[in-house]
Amino acid sequence: MMKNNIDYRGFRYPPEIIGYAVWLYHRFTLSFRDIEDLLAERGVTVSYEAIRLWCIRFGPSYARQLRKKSHRFGDHWYLDENTSVRKNSV
Repeated sequence: MMKNNIDYRGFRYPPEIIGYAVWLYHRFTLSFRDIEDLLAERGVTVSYEAIRLWCIRFGPSYARQLRKKSHRFGDHWYLDENTSVRKNSV
């Protein structure tokens, strides 16, 4: 997932696994135990508590990087007046 400017030193698992677990949690709003099961199906044994700690530690960093990458062209949107909903006439 995202690993720029994030320090993974001291963690047992590679950045790809940590990033994948954090991405699953935030993207699909799964529980930590669900992510533990998904990783176990892929042969990665990790506790749900470790996943919780990863999400607390790395989640905000990933969110900051995603916000920097998103290109926002404007904060306003306009409704076209020609596409208004017609009322049923009786």
